[in-house]
Amino acid sequence: MSRIVVVGGGLGGMAAAVRLAKQGHEVALLEAGPHLGGALAPVEHEGHVWDAGPAWTLMPAALRDLFRKSGRPLEKEIGSDLVPMDVLREHRFADRTSVRLASGSRARQMEGFDELGPGLGEMWARHVDLYAEVWEVLRQHYVEAPWDPLTKGAVPGDLEQLFGIRETLHKRLRRSFRDERLALVAGHAAIAAGHDLRNVPSWVGVEAYLEQRFGGWRVPGGMHRVADLLTARLSTRGVVVRTGLPVLDLVTAKGVAVGVRTAQGEVDADVVVVAIDPRRLPTLAGLVERTMPAIPPVVCHIGLDAGAPQLEHEVVFHAEPLITVRPGGIAPDGGTAWTLHGRGKIAEDVLVALARHGIDVRDHLVTRVDLSPRDLVEQWHGSPLGVLWQGRGTVYRRLGPRTPIPGVYAVGAHAAPGSGVPFVAQSAALAAQLIGPA
Repeated sequence: MSRIVVVGGGLGGMAAAVRLAKQGHEVALLEAGPHLGGALAPVEHEGHVWDAGPAWTLMPAALRDLFRKSGRPLEKEIGSDLVPMDVLREHRFADRTSVRLASGSRARQMEGFDELGPGLGEMWARHVDLYAEVWEVLRQHYVEAPWDPLTKGAVPGDLEQLFGIRETLHKRLRRSFRDERLALVAGHAAIAAGHDLRNVPSWVGVEAYLEQRFGGWRVPGGMHRVADLLTARLSTRGVVVRTGLPVLDLVTAKGVAVGVRTAQGEVDADVVVVAIDPRRLPTLAGLVERTMPAIPPVVCHIGLDAGAPQLEHEVVFHAEPLITVRPGGIAPDGGTAWTLHGRGKIAEDVLVALARHGIDVRDHLVTRVDLSPRDLVEQWHGSPLGVLWQGRGTVYRRLGPRTPIPGVYAVGAHAAPGSGVPFVAQSAALAAQLIGPA
């Protein structure tokens, strides 16, 4: 049995801890904040509850696998199955046109784009189809298998060829679409995660394919339930959890990890799993000094009275600033709860900007919680959006699941090809696979 310390109590850290404990290891999880969950933890204020991070997930198999491999299946824990979404989001454009992006359906997505103009559905389908082969390469060699960019010849040829493509996503979209509206939809996922498309490799556009093939899925009651269930699972698996205890650095002996250092002293370990931004640990910081975190958006959680307009799904306004309205929170007295994300030049209150787009809820406002990007980074002790794309070489500068230090593994958004729930959960699976059973 190995003594394993997991640093960080977000989704990546909790997922790694329960998997490793199920494999028979002695696991301790250390979290700097007052509670577990990271970006999955809810925001609660005056009877309202909002998901702080993602409100739904792609590729539900990653979550299902996590719960199945660490104990009871997810469906039994939540009392029902995950809920498939009919529409992922509605995109509204400057010319007052809009398209509802169907979830998990090539045909319905084509129908939606054909309503914007003849032939646009086929144009969209051709673009998304290009990523089928890309996904197979990523799935086989990157998402579902540990890879090691630090060892010469260790990167599979197909993956190395993919990572070597010089084309940016910005160029790919401009080449694929004669209609800017389609380009805005195809590039939205990367922009929403804080990236500049001119610095993003074209293969990152694979998310459009994942949305079409796998669709979006909701957890009944909100994504924050996953954090609650994993917290309970940590207890079931005998994981020692310490909150309010930031890890200051790794402890090494002859270049090998032997523990971590905290303000309350050193904690011995045979293996350390880092589930936070590695730049926060001096021993790892130099290894990722050429990376930067992706900055979160401006966030405004609002509670509205019963007379407010109803939104069935997420709505994106492609303007300056870019505003995303996400319904689905919990509100008392028959009200509604929305989360607004803002990106770009935000020179006015986000509700004023929203009113300019035709949704004026200022007279229905009951409560609100405003969070700046700095607030979010301080609250989560780092960015939950992972590494900022700064060109194709970024993929080789990211750590995880292996690191150059024996006995140290990296999981979470900073160690995964994407910041979403499935990629973060899968990063924990890869680390557990490398560490192996006790």
